Amino acid sequence: MSSAIRREKQTIQAMVGIYCRDHHAHAGGLCPDCRELLGYALERLDRCPYCDDKPTCKDCPVHCYRPDPREAIRVVMRYAGPRMMWRHPWLAAVHLWKERTRKDPGKPIMRKLPR
Repeated sequence: MSSAIRREKQTIQAMVGIYCRDHHAHAGGLCPDCRELLGYALERLDRCPYCDDKPTCKDCPVHCYRPDPREAIRVVMRYAGPRMMWRHPWLAAVHLWKERTRKDPGKPIMRKLPR
């Protein structure tokens, strides 16, 4: 797994954690809905065709999420994004840097996906 994908996974885990903690207050970690959403997001990252050249999801030309999870993750990111600077400053700084220095990722590289 590339370092870019690993960092994206850490970022989405942190964001879902912030959102769930503030909205669902489920004892023992994430609530079942947030756990399912996080699992879906991590699976999509494992299948990302861009690998190391992965743009931020908002700037990605490939929409790999189904419509319902896409809307749910958008809500999570909109809520958790501003709070990331306080709770996970390094991940937030890297994400902002990547967003500001984005480049056109071009066409994705076709690669064999693990089964």
